Amino acid sequence: MSWDERQRAMLAEMGLRVWSPVPQQEALAEPVRPPAAAFAPVSAPSAAPPHAAPAIAAVQALPTALRPSESLESTPPAAGGAARSPAIARMDWAELRSSAAACQACALCGGRSNSVFGAGPVRADCLVVGEAPGEQEDAQGEPFAGQSAQLLGNMLRAINLSFALDPNSVVPEQQVYLSSALKCRPPPGSTPGAAELEQCRPYLARQIELVKPRVILAMGRLAVQTLLGSSEPLGRLRGRVHDYQGSPVIVTLAPSYLLRNLGEKARAWEDLCLVQATLQGLGPR
Repeated sequence: MSWDERQRAMLAEMGLRVWSPVPQQEALAEPVRPPAAAFAPVSAPSAAPPHAAPAIAAVQALPTALRPSESLESTPPAAGGAARSPAIARMDWAELRSSAAACQACALCGGRSNSVFGAGPVRADCLVVGEAPGEQEDAQGEPFAGQSAQLLGNMLRAINLSFALDPNSVVPEQQVYLSSALKCRPPPGSTPGAAELEQCRPYLARQIELVKPRVILAMGRLAVQTLLGSSEPLGRLRGRVHDYQGSPVIVTLAPSYLLRNLGEKARAWEDLCLVQATLQGLGPR
């Protein structure tokens, strides 16, 4: 597709450079390849960029992007859950946070400094689910910290989603709630398995019920396993709108992975375009 001068100027204000047009042979075929600087961490948050509608033009022809309610791919989450799931499913926010902080259901609790519960407004348009707390997240008690938080903030602002962690914050942009598949930091070098995910799954399920997000962004393998019950490679799950109990789910790469693999940021940008197009297709809340 071609971009006129006005569209190029809007993309430039977001830090995005339009490359030569690429034939669109399939869904999400290289809509825009942003330079690495577009998602580079910054020392301080900047103001939200102008509306990013021109950047999603390459995906707007997709029925899944424009009409998610008509074309959601239904992928059931993994069955099961801890025996305490019914009790967790009835908890309010305060009870849920206290229960997660006191949880001793698996071995991960022994190595944590904090239970990393979640952050953001209790009613949000988008719920971002990460994988597991790292050292910085464990120390601060919040999902996504350090360079991962800076990168994620840039990514969300590029599609006009706010990154306000204050639950009382009221901003004109659509807001985001942050959570993770696991609430405790795994030991360095270890790989959490199904047993750990199963113990944390009821907490995430209840968070989703309380937040009532219009779209869920699953970032990384553990988030996908928890929400979709799928062990397929992320590359096979990207570019489609999945379903978690009626909520659209879009799969992308974890910020920590993107920081180690700068060349993958163009793929993450495609996924963000699909998030924005899905929200636009749903209309006002």
